[in-house]
Amino acid sequence: MNDHVYKHIELTGSSTTGTDHAIQNAISKAAKTVKNMHWFEVVDTRGYIDNGAVQHWQVTIKIGFRVTD
Repeated sequence: MNDHVYKHIELTGSSTTGTDHAIQNAISKAAKTVKNMHWFEVVDTRGYIDNGAVQHWQVTIKIGFRVTD
């Protein structure tokens, strides 16, 4: 078995649809420049309220990616 080294970054995705969509937005944006992503961890969830209703969800995640040679 090979030993791996991982690095992580922290991102906040947002969505008017929900938390899952906010996570997907953050991951799909990161995938354009970050290679070898393997895991994510939800760090924080919050939302923006306007006129008594949720208008935006914001989810902060840590994304782990494998460091290559």
